[in-house]
Amino acid sequence: MAHFTDIRALAFDLDGTLVDSAPGLSQAIDHALSDLQLPPPGLALASTWIGNGADVMMTRALTWALGREPHAEEQRDARALFDKYYAQTVEAGSTLFPQVKETLAALQVKGLPLAIVTNKPTPFVAPLLKSLGIAEYFTQIIGGDDVIVKKPHPAAIFLVLGHFGVLPGQLLFVGDSRNDILAAQAAGVPNIGMTFGYNYGEPIAISQPDLTLDSFDELLPAIGL
Repeated sequence: MAHFTDIRALAFDLDGTLVDSAPGLSQAIDHALSDLQLPPPGLALASTWIGNGADVMMTRALTWALGREPHAEEQRDARALFDKYYAQTVEAGSTLFPQVKETLAALQVKGLPLAIVTNKPTPFVAPLLKSLGIAEYFTQIIGGDDVIVKKPHPAAIFLVLGHFGVLPGQLLFVGDSRNDILAAQAAGVPNIGMTFGYNYGEPIAISQPDLTLDSFDELLPAIGL
């Protein structure tokens, strides 16, 4: 089943790819909007807003709750409340998808360097990886605050290429949303779309990744391991 022949490093999205973080994100959104006397959207709806970072996610939540575009002050207040509540729910509201830890361990054993490239606000990333027991597998972590432009811009992927000293064809990017696939395509790197994540309610295949997988452990045979 090997589809990729010269992979020397891998980079992963976080939310929806490695981690089912929607419950914690949804709880924080619900609490933030409730504090603003606005209706809480709940898990199913909030899951469709994940992927572009916290600012965009809260703009989507406010637009839904208000029935209009939020003002700048409303946006700032909502984001501050989200950060406050997400600090309380990020770990309890996040779990690894099946076979993630075992697959990362197998990749590490093979000597492949691994990176995280996420639009999640940077302060939440490292503590979450540690709490889930997977921090040790990654030698580079790029959060949403570490680049001037987030995915779907390829800036963060270019940082990974430089850090690991690999060519675009040697880095495999694994994600769950169109942001991930668009960023990988813009950087010229091979890419895999996971079907179980949070892709705004649309199938990841629409974004035409090089390969789609339904289970995380299918990653190993896909790269010939």
